[in-house]
Amino acid sequence: MSFRLLRNLTFVAAALVAVFGLTGHVPAADMELLGAGATFPQPLYSKMFDAYNQQHKVKINYQGIGSGGGINQLIKKTVDFGGTDAFMTELEQKSAGAPVLHIPTCLGAVVLAYNLPGNPKLNFTSEIIAGIFLGTITKWNDPKIASANPGTTLPNLAISPVHRADSSGTTFIFTEYLAKTNDAWREKIGLGKSVNWPAGSIGQKGNPGVAGYVKQTPGAIGYAELLYAIQNKMAYGNVKNKAGKFIEPTLKSVTAAANVKIPDDTNISLTNTGAATGYPISSFTWLIFYKEQNYGGKTKERAEALAKMLMWMAGNGQRYVEPLHYSPLSKEAAAKSVKIIGSMTYNGAPLLK
Repeated sequence: MSFRLLRNLTFVAAALVAVFGLTGHVPAADMELLGAGATFPQPLYSKMFDAYNQQHKVKINYQGIGSGGGINQLIKKTVDFGGTDAFMTELEQKSAGAPVLHIPTCLGAVVLAYNLPGNPKLNFTSEIIAGIFLGTITKWNDPKIASANPGTTLPNLAISPVHRADSSGTTFIFTEYLAKTNDAWREKIGLGKSVNWPAGSIGQKGNPGVAGYVKQTPGAIGYAELLYAIQNKMAYGNVKNKAGKFIEPTLKSVTAAANVKIPDDTNISLTNTGAATGYPISSFTWLIFYKEQNYGGKTKERAEALAKMLMWMAGNGQRYVEPLHYSPLSKEAAAKSVKIIGSMTYNGAPLLK
């Protein structure tokens, strides 16, 4: 065999590997699933996907690009699944061109993390939170903050509010809570994965960006997922719930927020929960994927690998949730997830037996 022929055959083989790798035609033993989206659950997903790869030899590559990015990438069919902290809107579902399923993977809390001298434990009401991010409360010793924190010495320090600059499910959870509980916020800002922030609020990318900026900036306050505040050893506050109690965000209080009936499609908002002991800025986070998996040249083996991974996350994978300061799915939520995964199809036939 000539050197030129050998070189050409090698080139063709490499090209075939590249093509089949992109379209999903890879042996199960070398399977790699692609995901992207929410940073809210990213620390948990990193642990889960590493554990799953060790146990089942399926690599999962997940990029934390924000919920909006995850939805867009799924719609473009560049990933096998997306991650989002906000249920897809009717317009997003329409843009997908085919039914997209949602399963919750855990519950998490959005907390108010701040940087103050001595970092006292503070209480916040929706009026205080809205005032800070609307720019009407500008000093930490403002009478409204002092009123919610009797006996606490507050500094005469300017407040630097920090928000997410990217399209974010964490922002959706935070703004949904404020839109439900504060008239001024609902009228001026509203809710969404991205909103028009008032002048003076500082944008940072991702939960890590917000947490990092707050930690480095005296007087700063931002909203972030609970784990990011814990990992960065930051102070975070209690928030007054619908029952009138100041609730600390903990696994127990976040789980309590979900003590409500869950619909079959799992589309439910937990913010401003009516549960007496529930933390009011809590939410499910979801993975999203197409119901019909035969698209874009995807093999049945790849689709089955995705379905099996999702089943594991709703079942045995839940053991990794609590150690990372998220709250696990209730039996009801897990059962709903299993049923939804079981409805996945390939060429119209059930994907899993």
